[in-house]
Amino acid sequence: MPRAKNKVASHRRKKRVLSQARGYFGARSKVFTIAKNAVEKAMVHSYRDRKLKKRVYRSLWIARINAAARLNNTSYSKLMGKLHEKNININRKTLAELAYNDINAFNEIVKFAMS
Repeated sequence: MPRAKNKVASHRRKKRVLSQARGYFGARSKVFTIAKNAVEKAMVHSYRDRKLKKRVYRSLWIARINAAARLNNTSYSKLMGKLHEKNININRKTLAELAYNDINAFNEIVKFAMS
């Protein structure tokens, strides 16, 4: 009886890995074993960086809010404290968007919170 090699599944597996490695430089996109390592490492980075992206955006929002708050003679921490004290539930993403695109609306929120 001949030995079963499972050619269909192995060929499909190799084809999938090589298609994921499209655009990589040199052997990383041509040779299966090297492409497999490159794709595995890329998947690790993509999983990790999806979590990291949330931290990066939050720090960007805080920096934008702080910069706009300092134009109104206050700091980020004082502003956020006053907003929570007055039960103004507006998230950092929205505040940063207002600070970046509509500074007049942001100034009104700061005035209301600080009064």
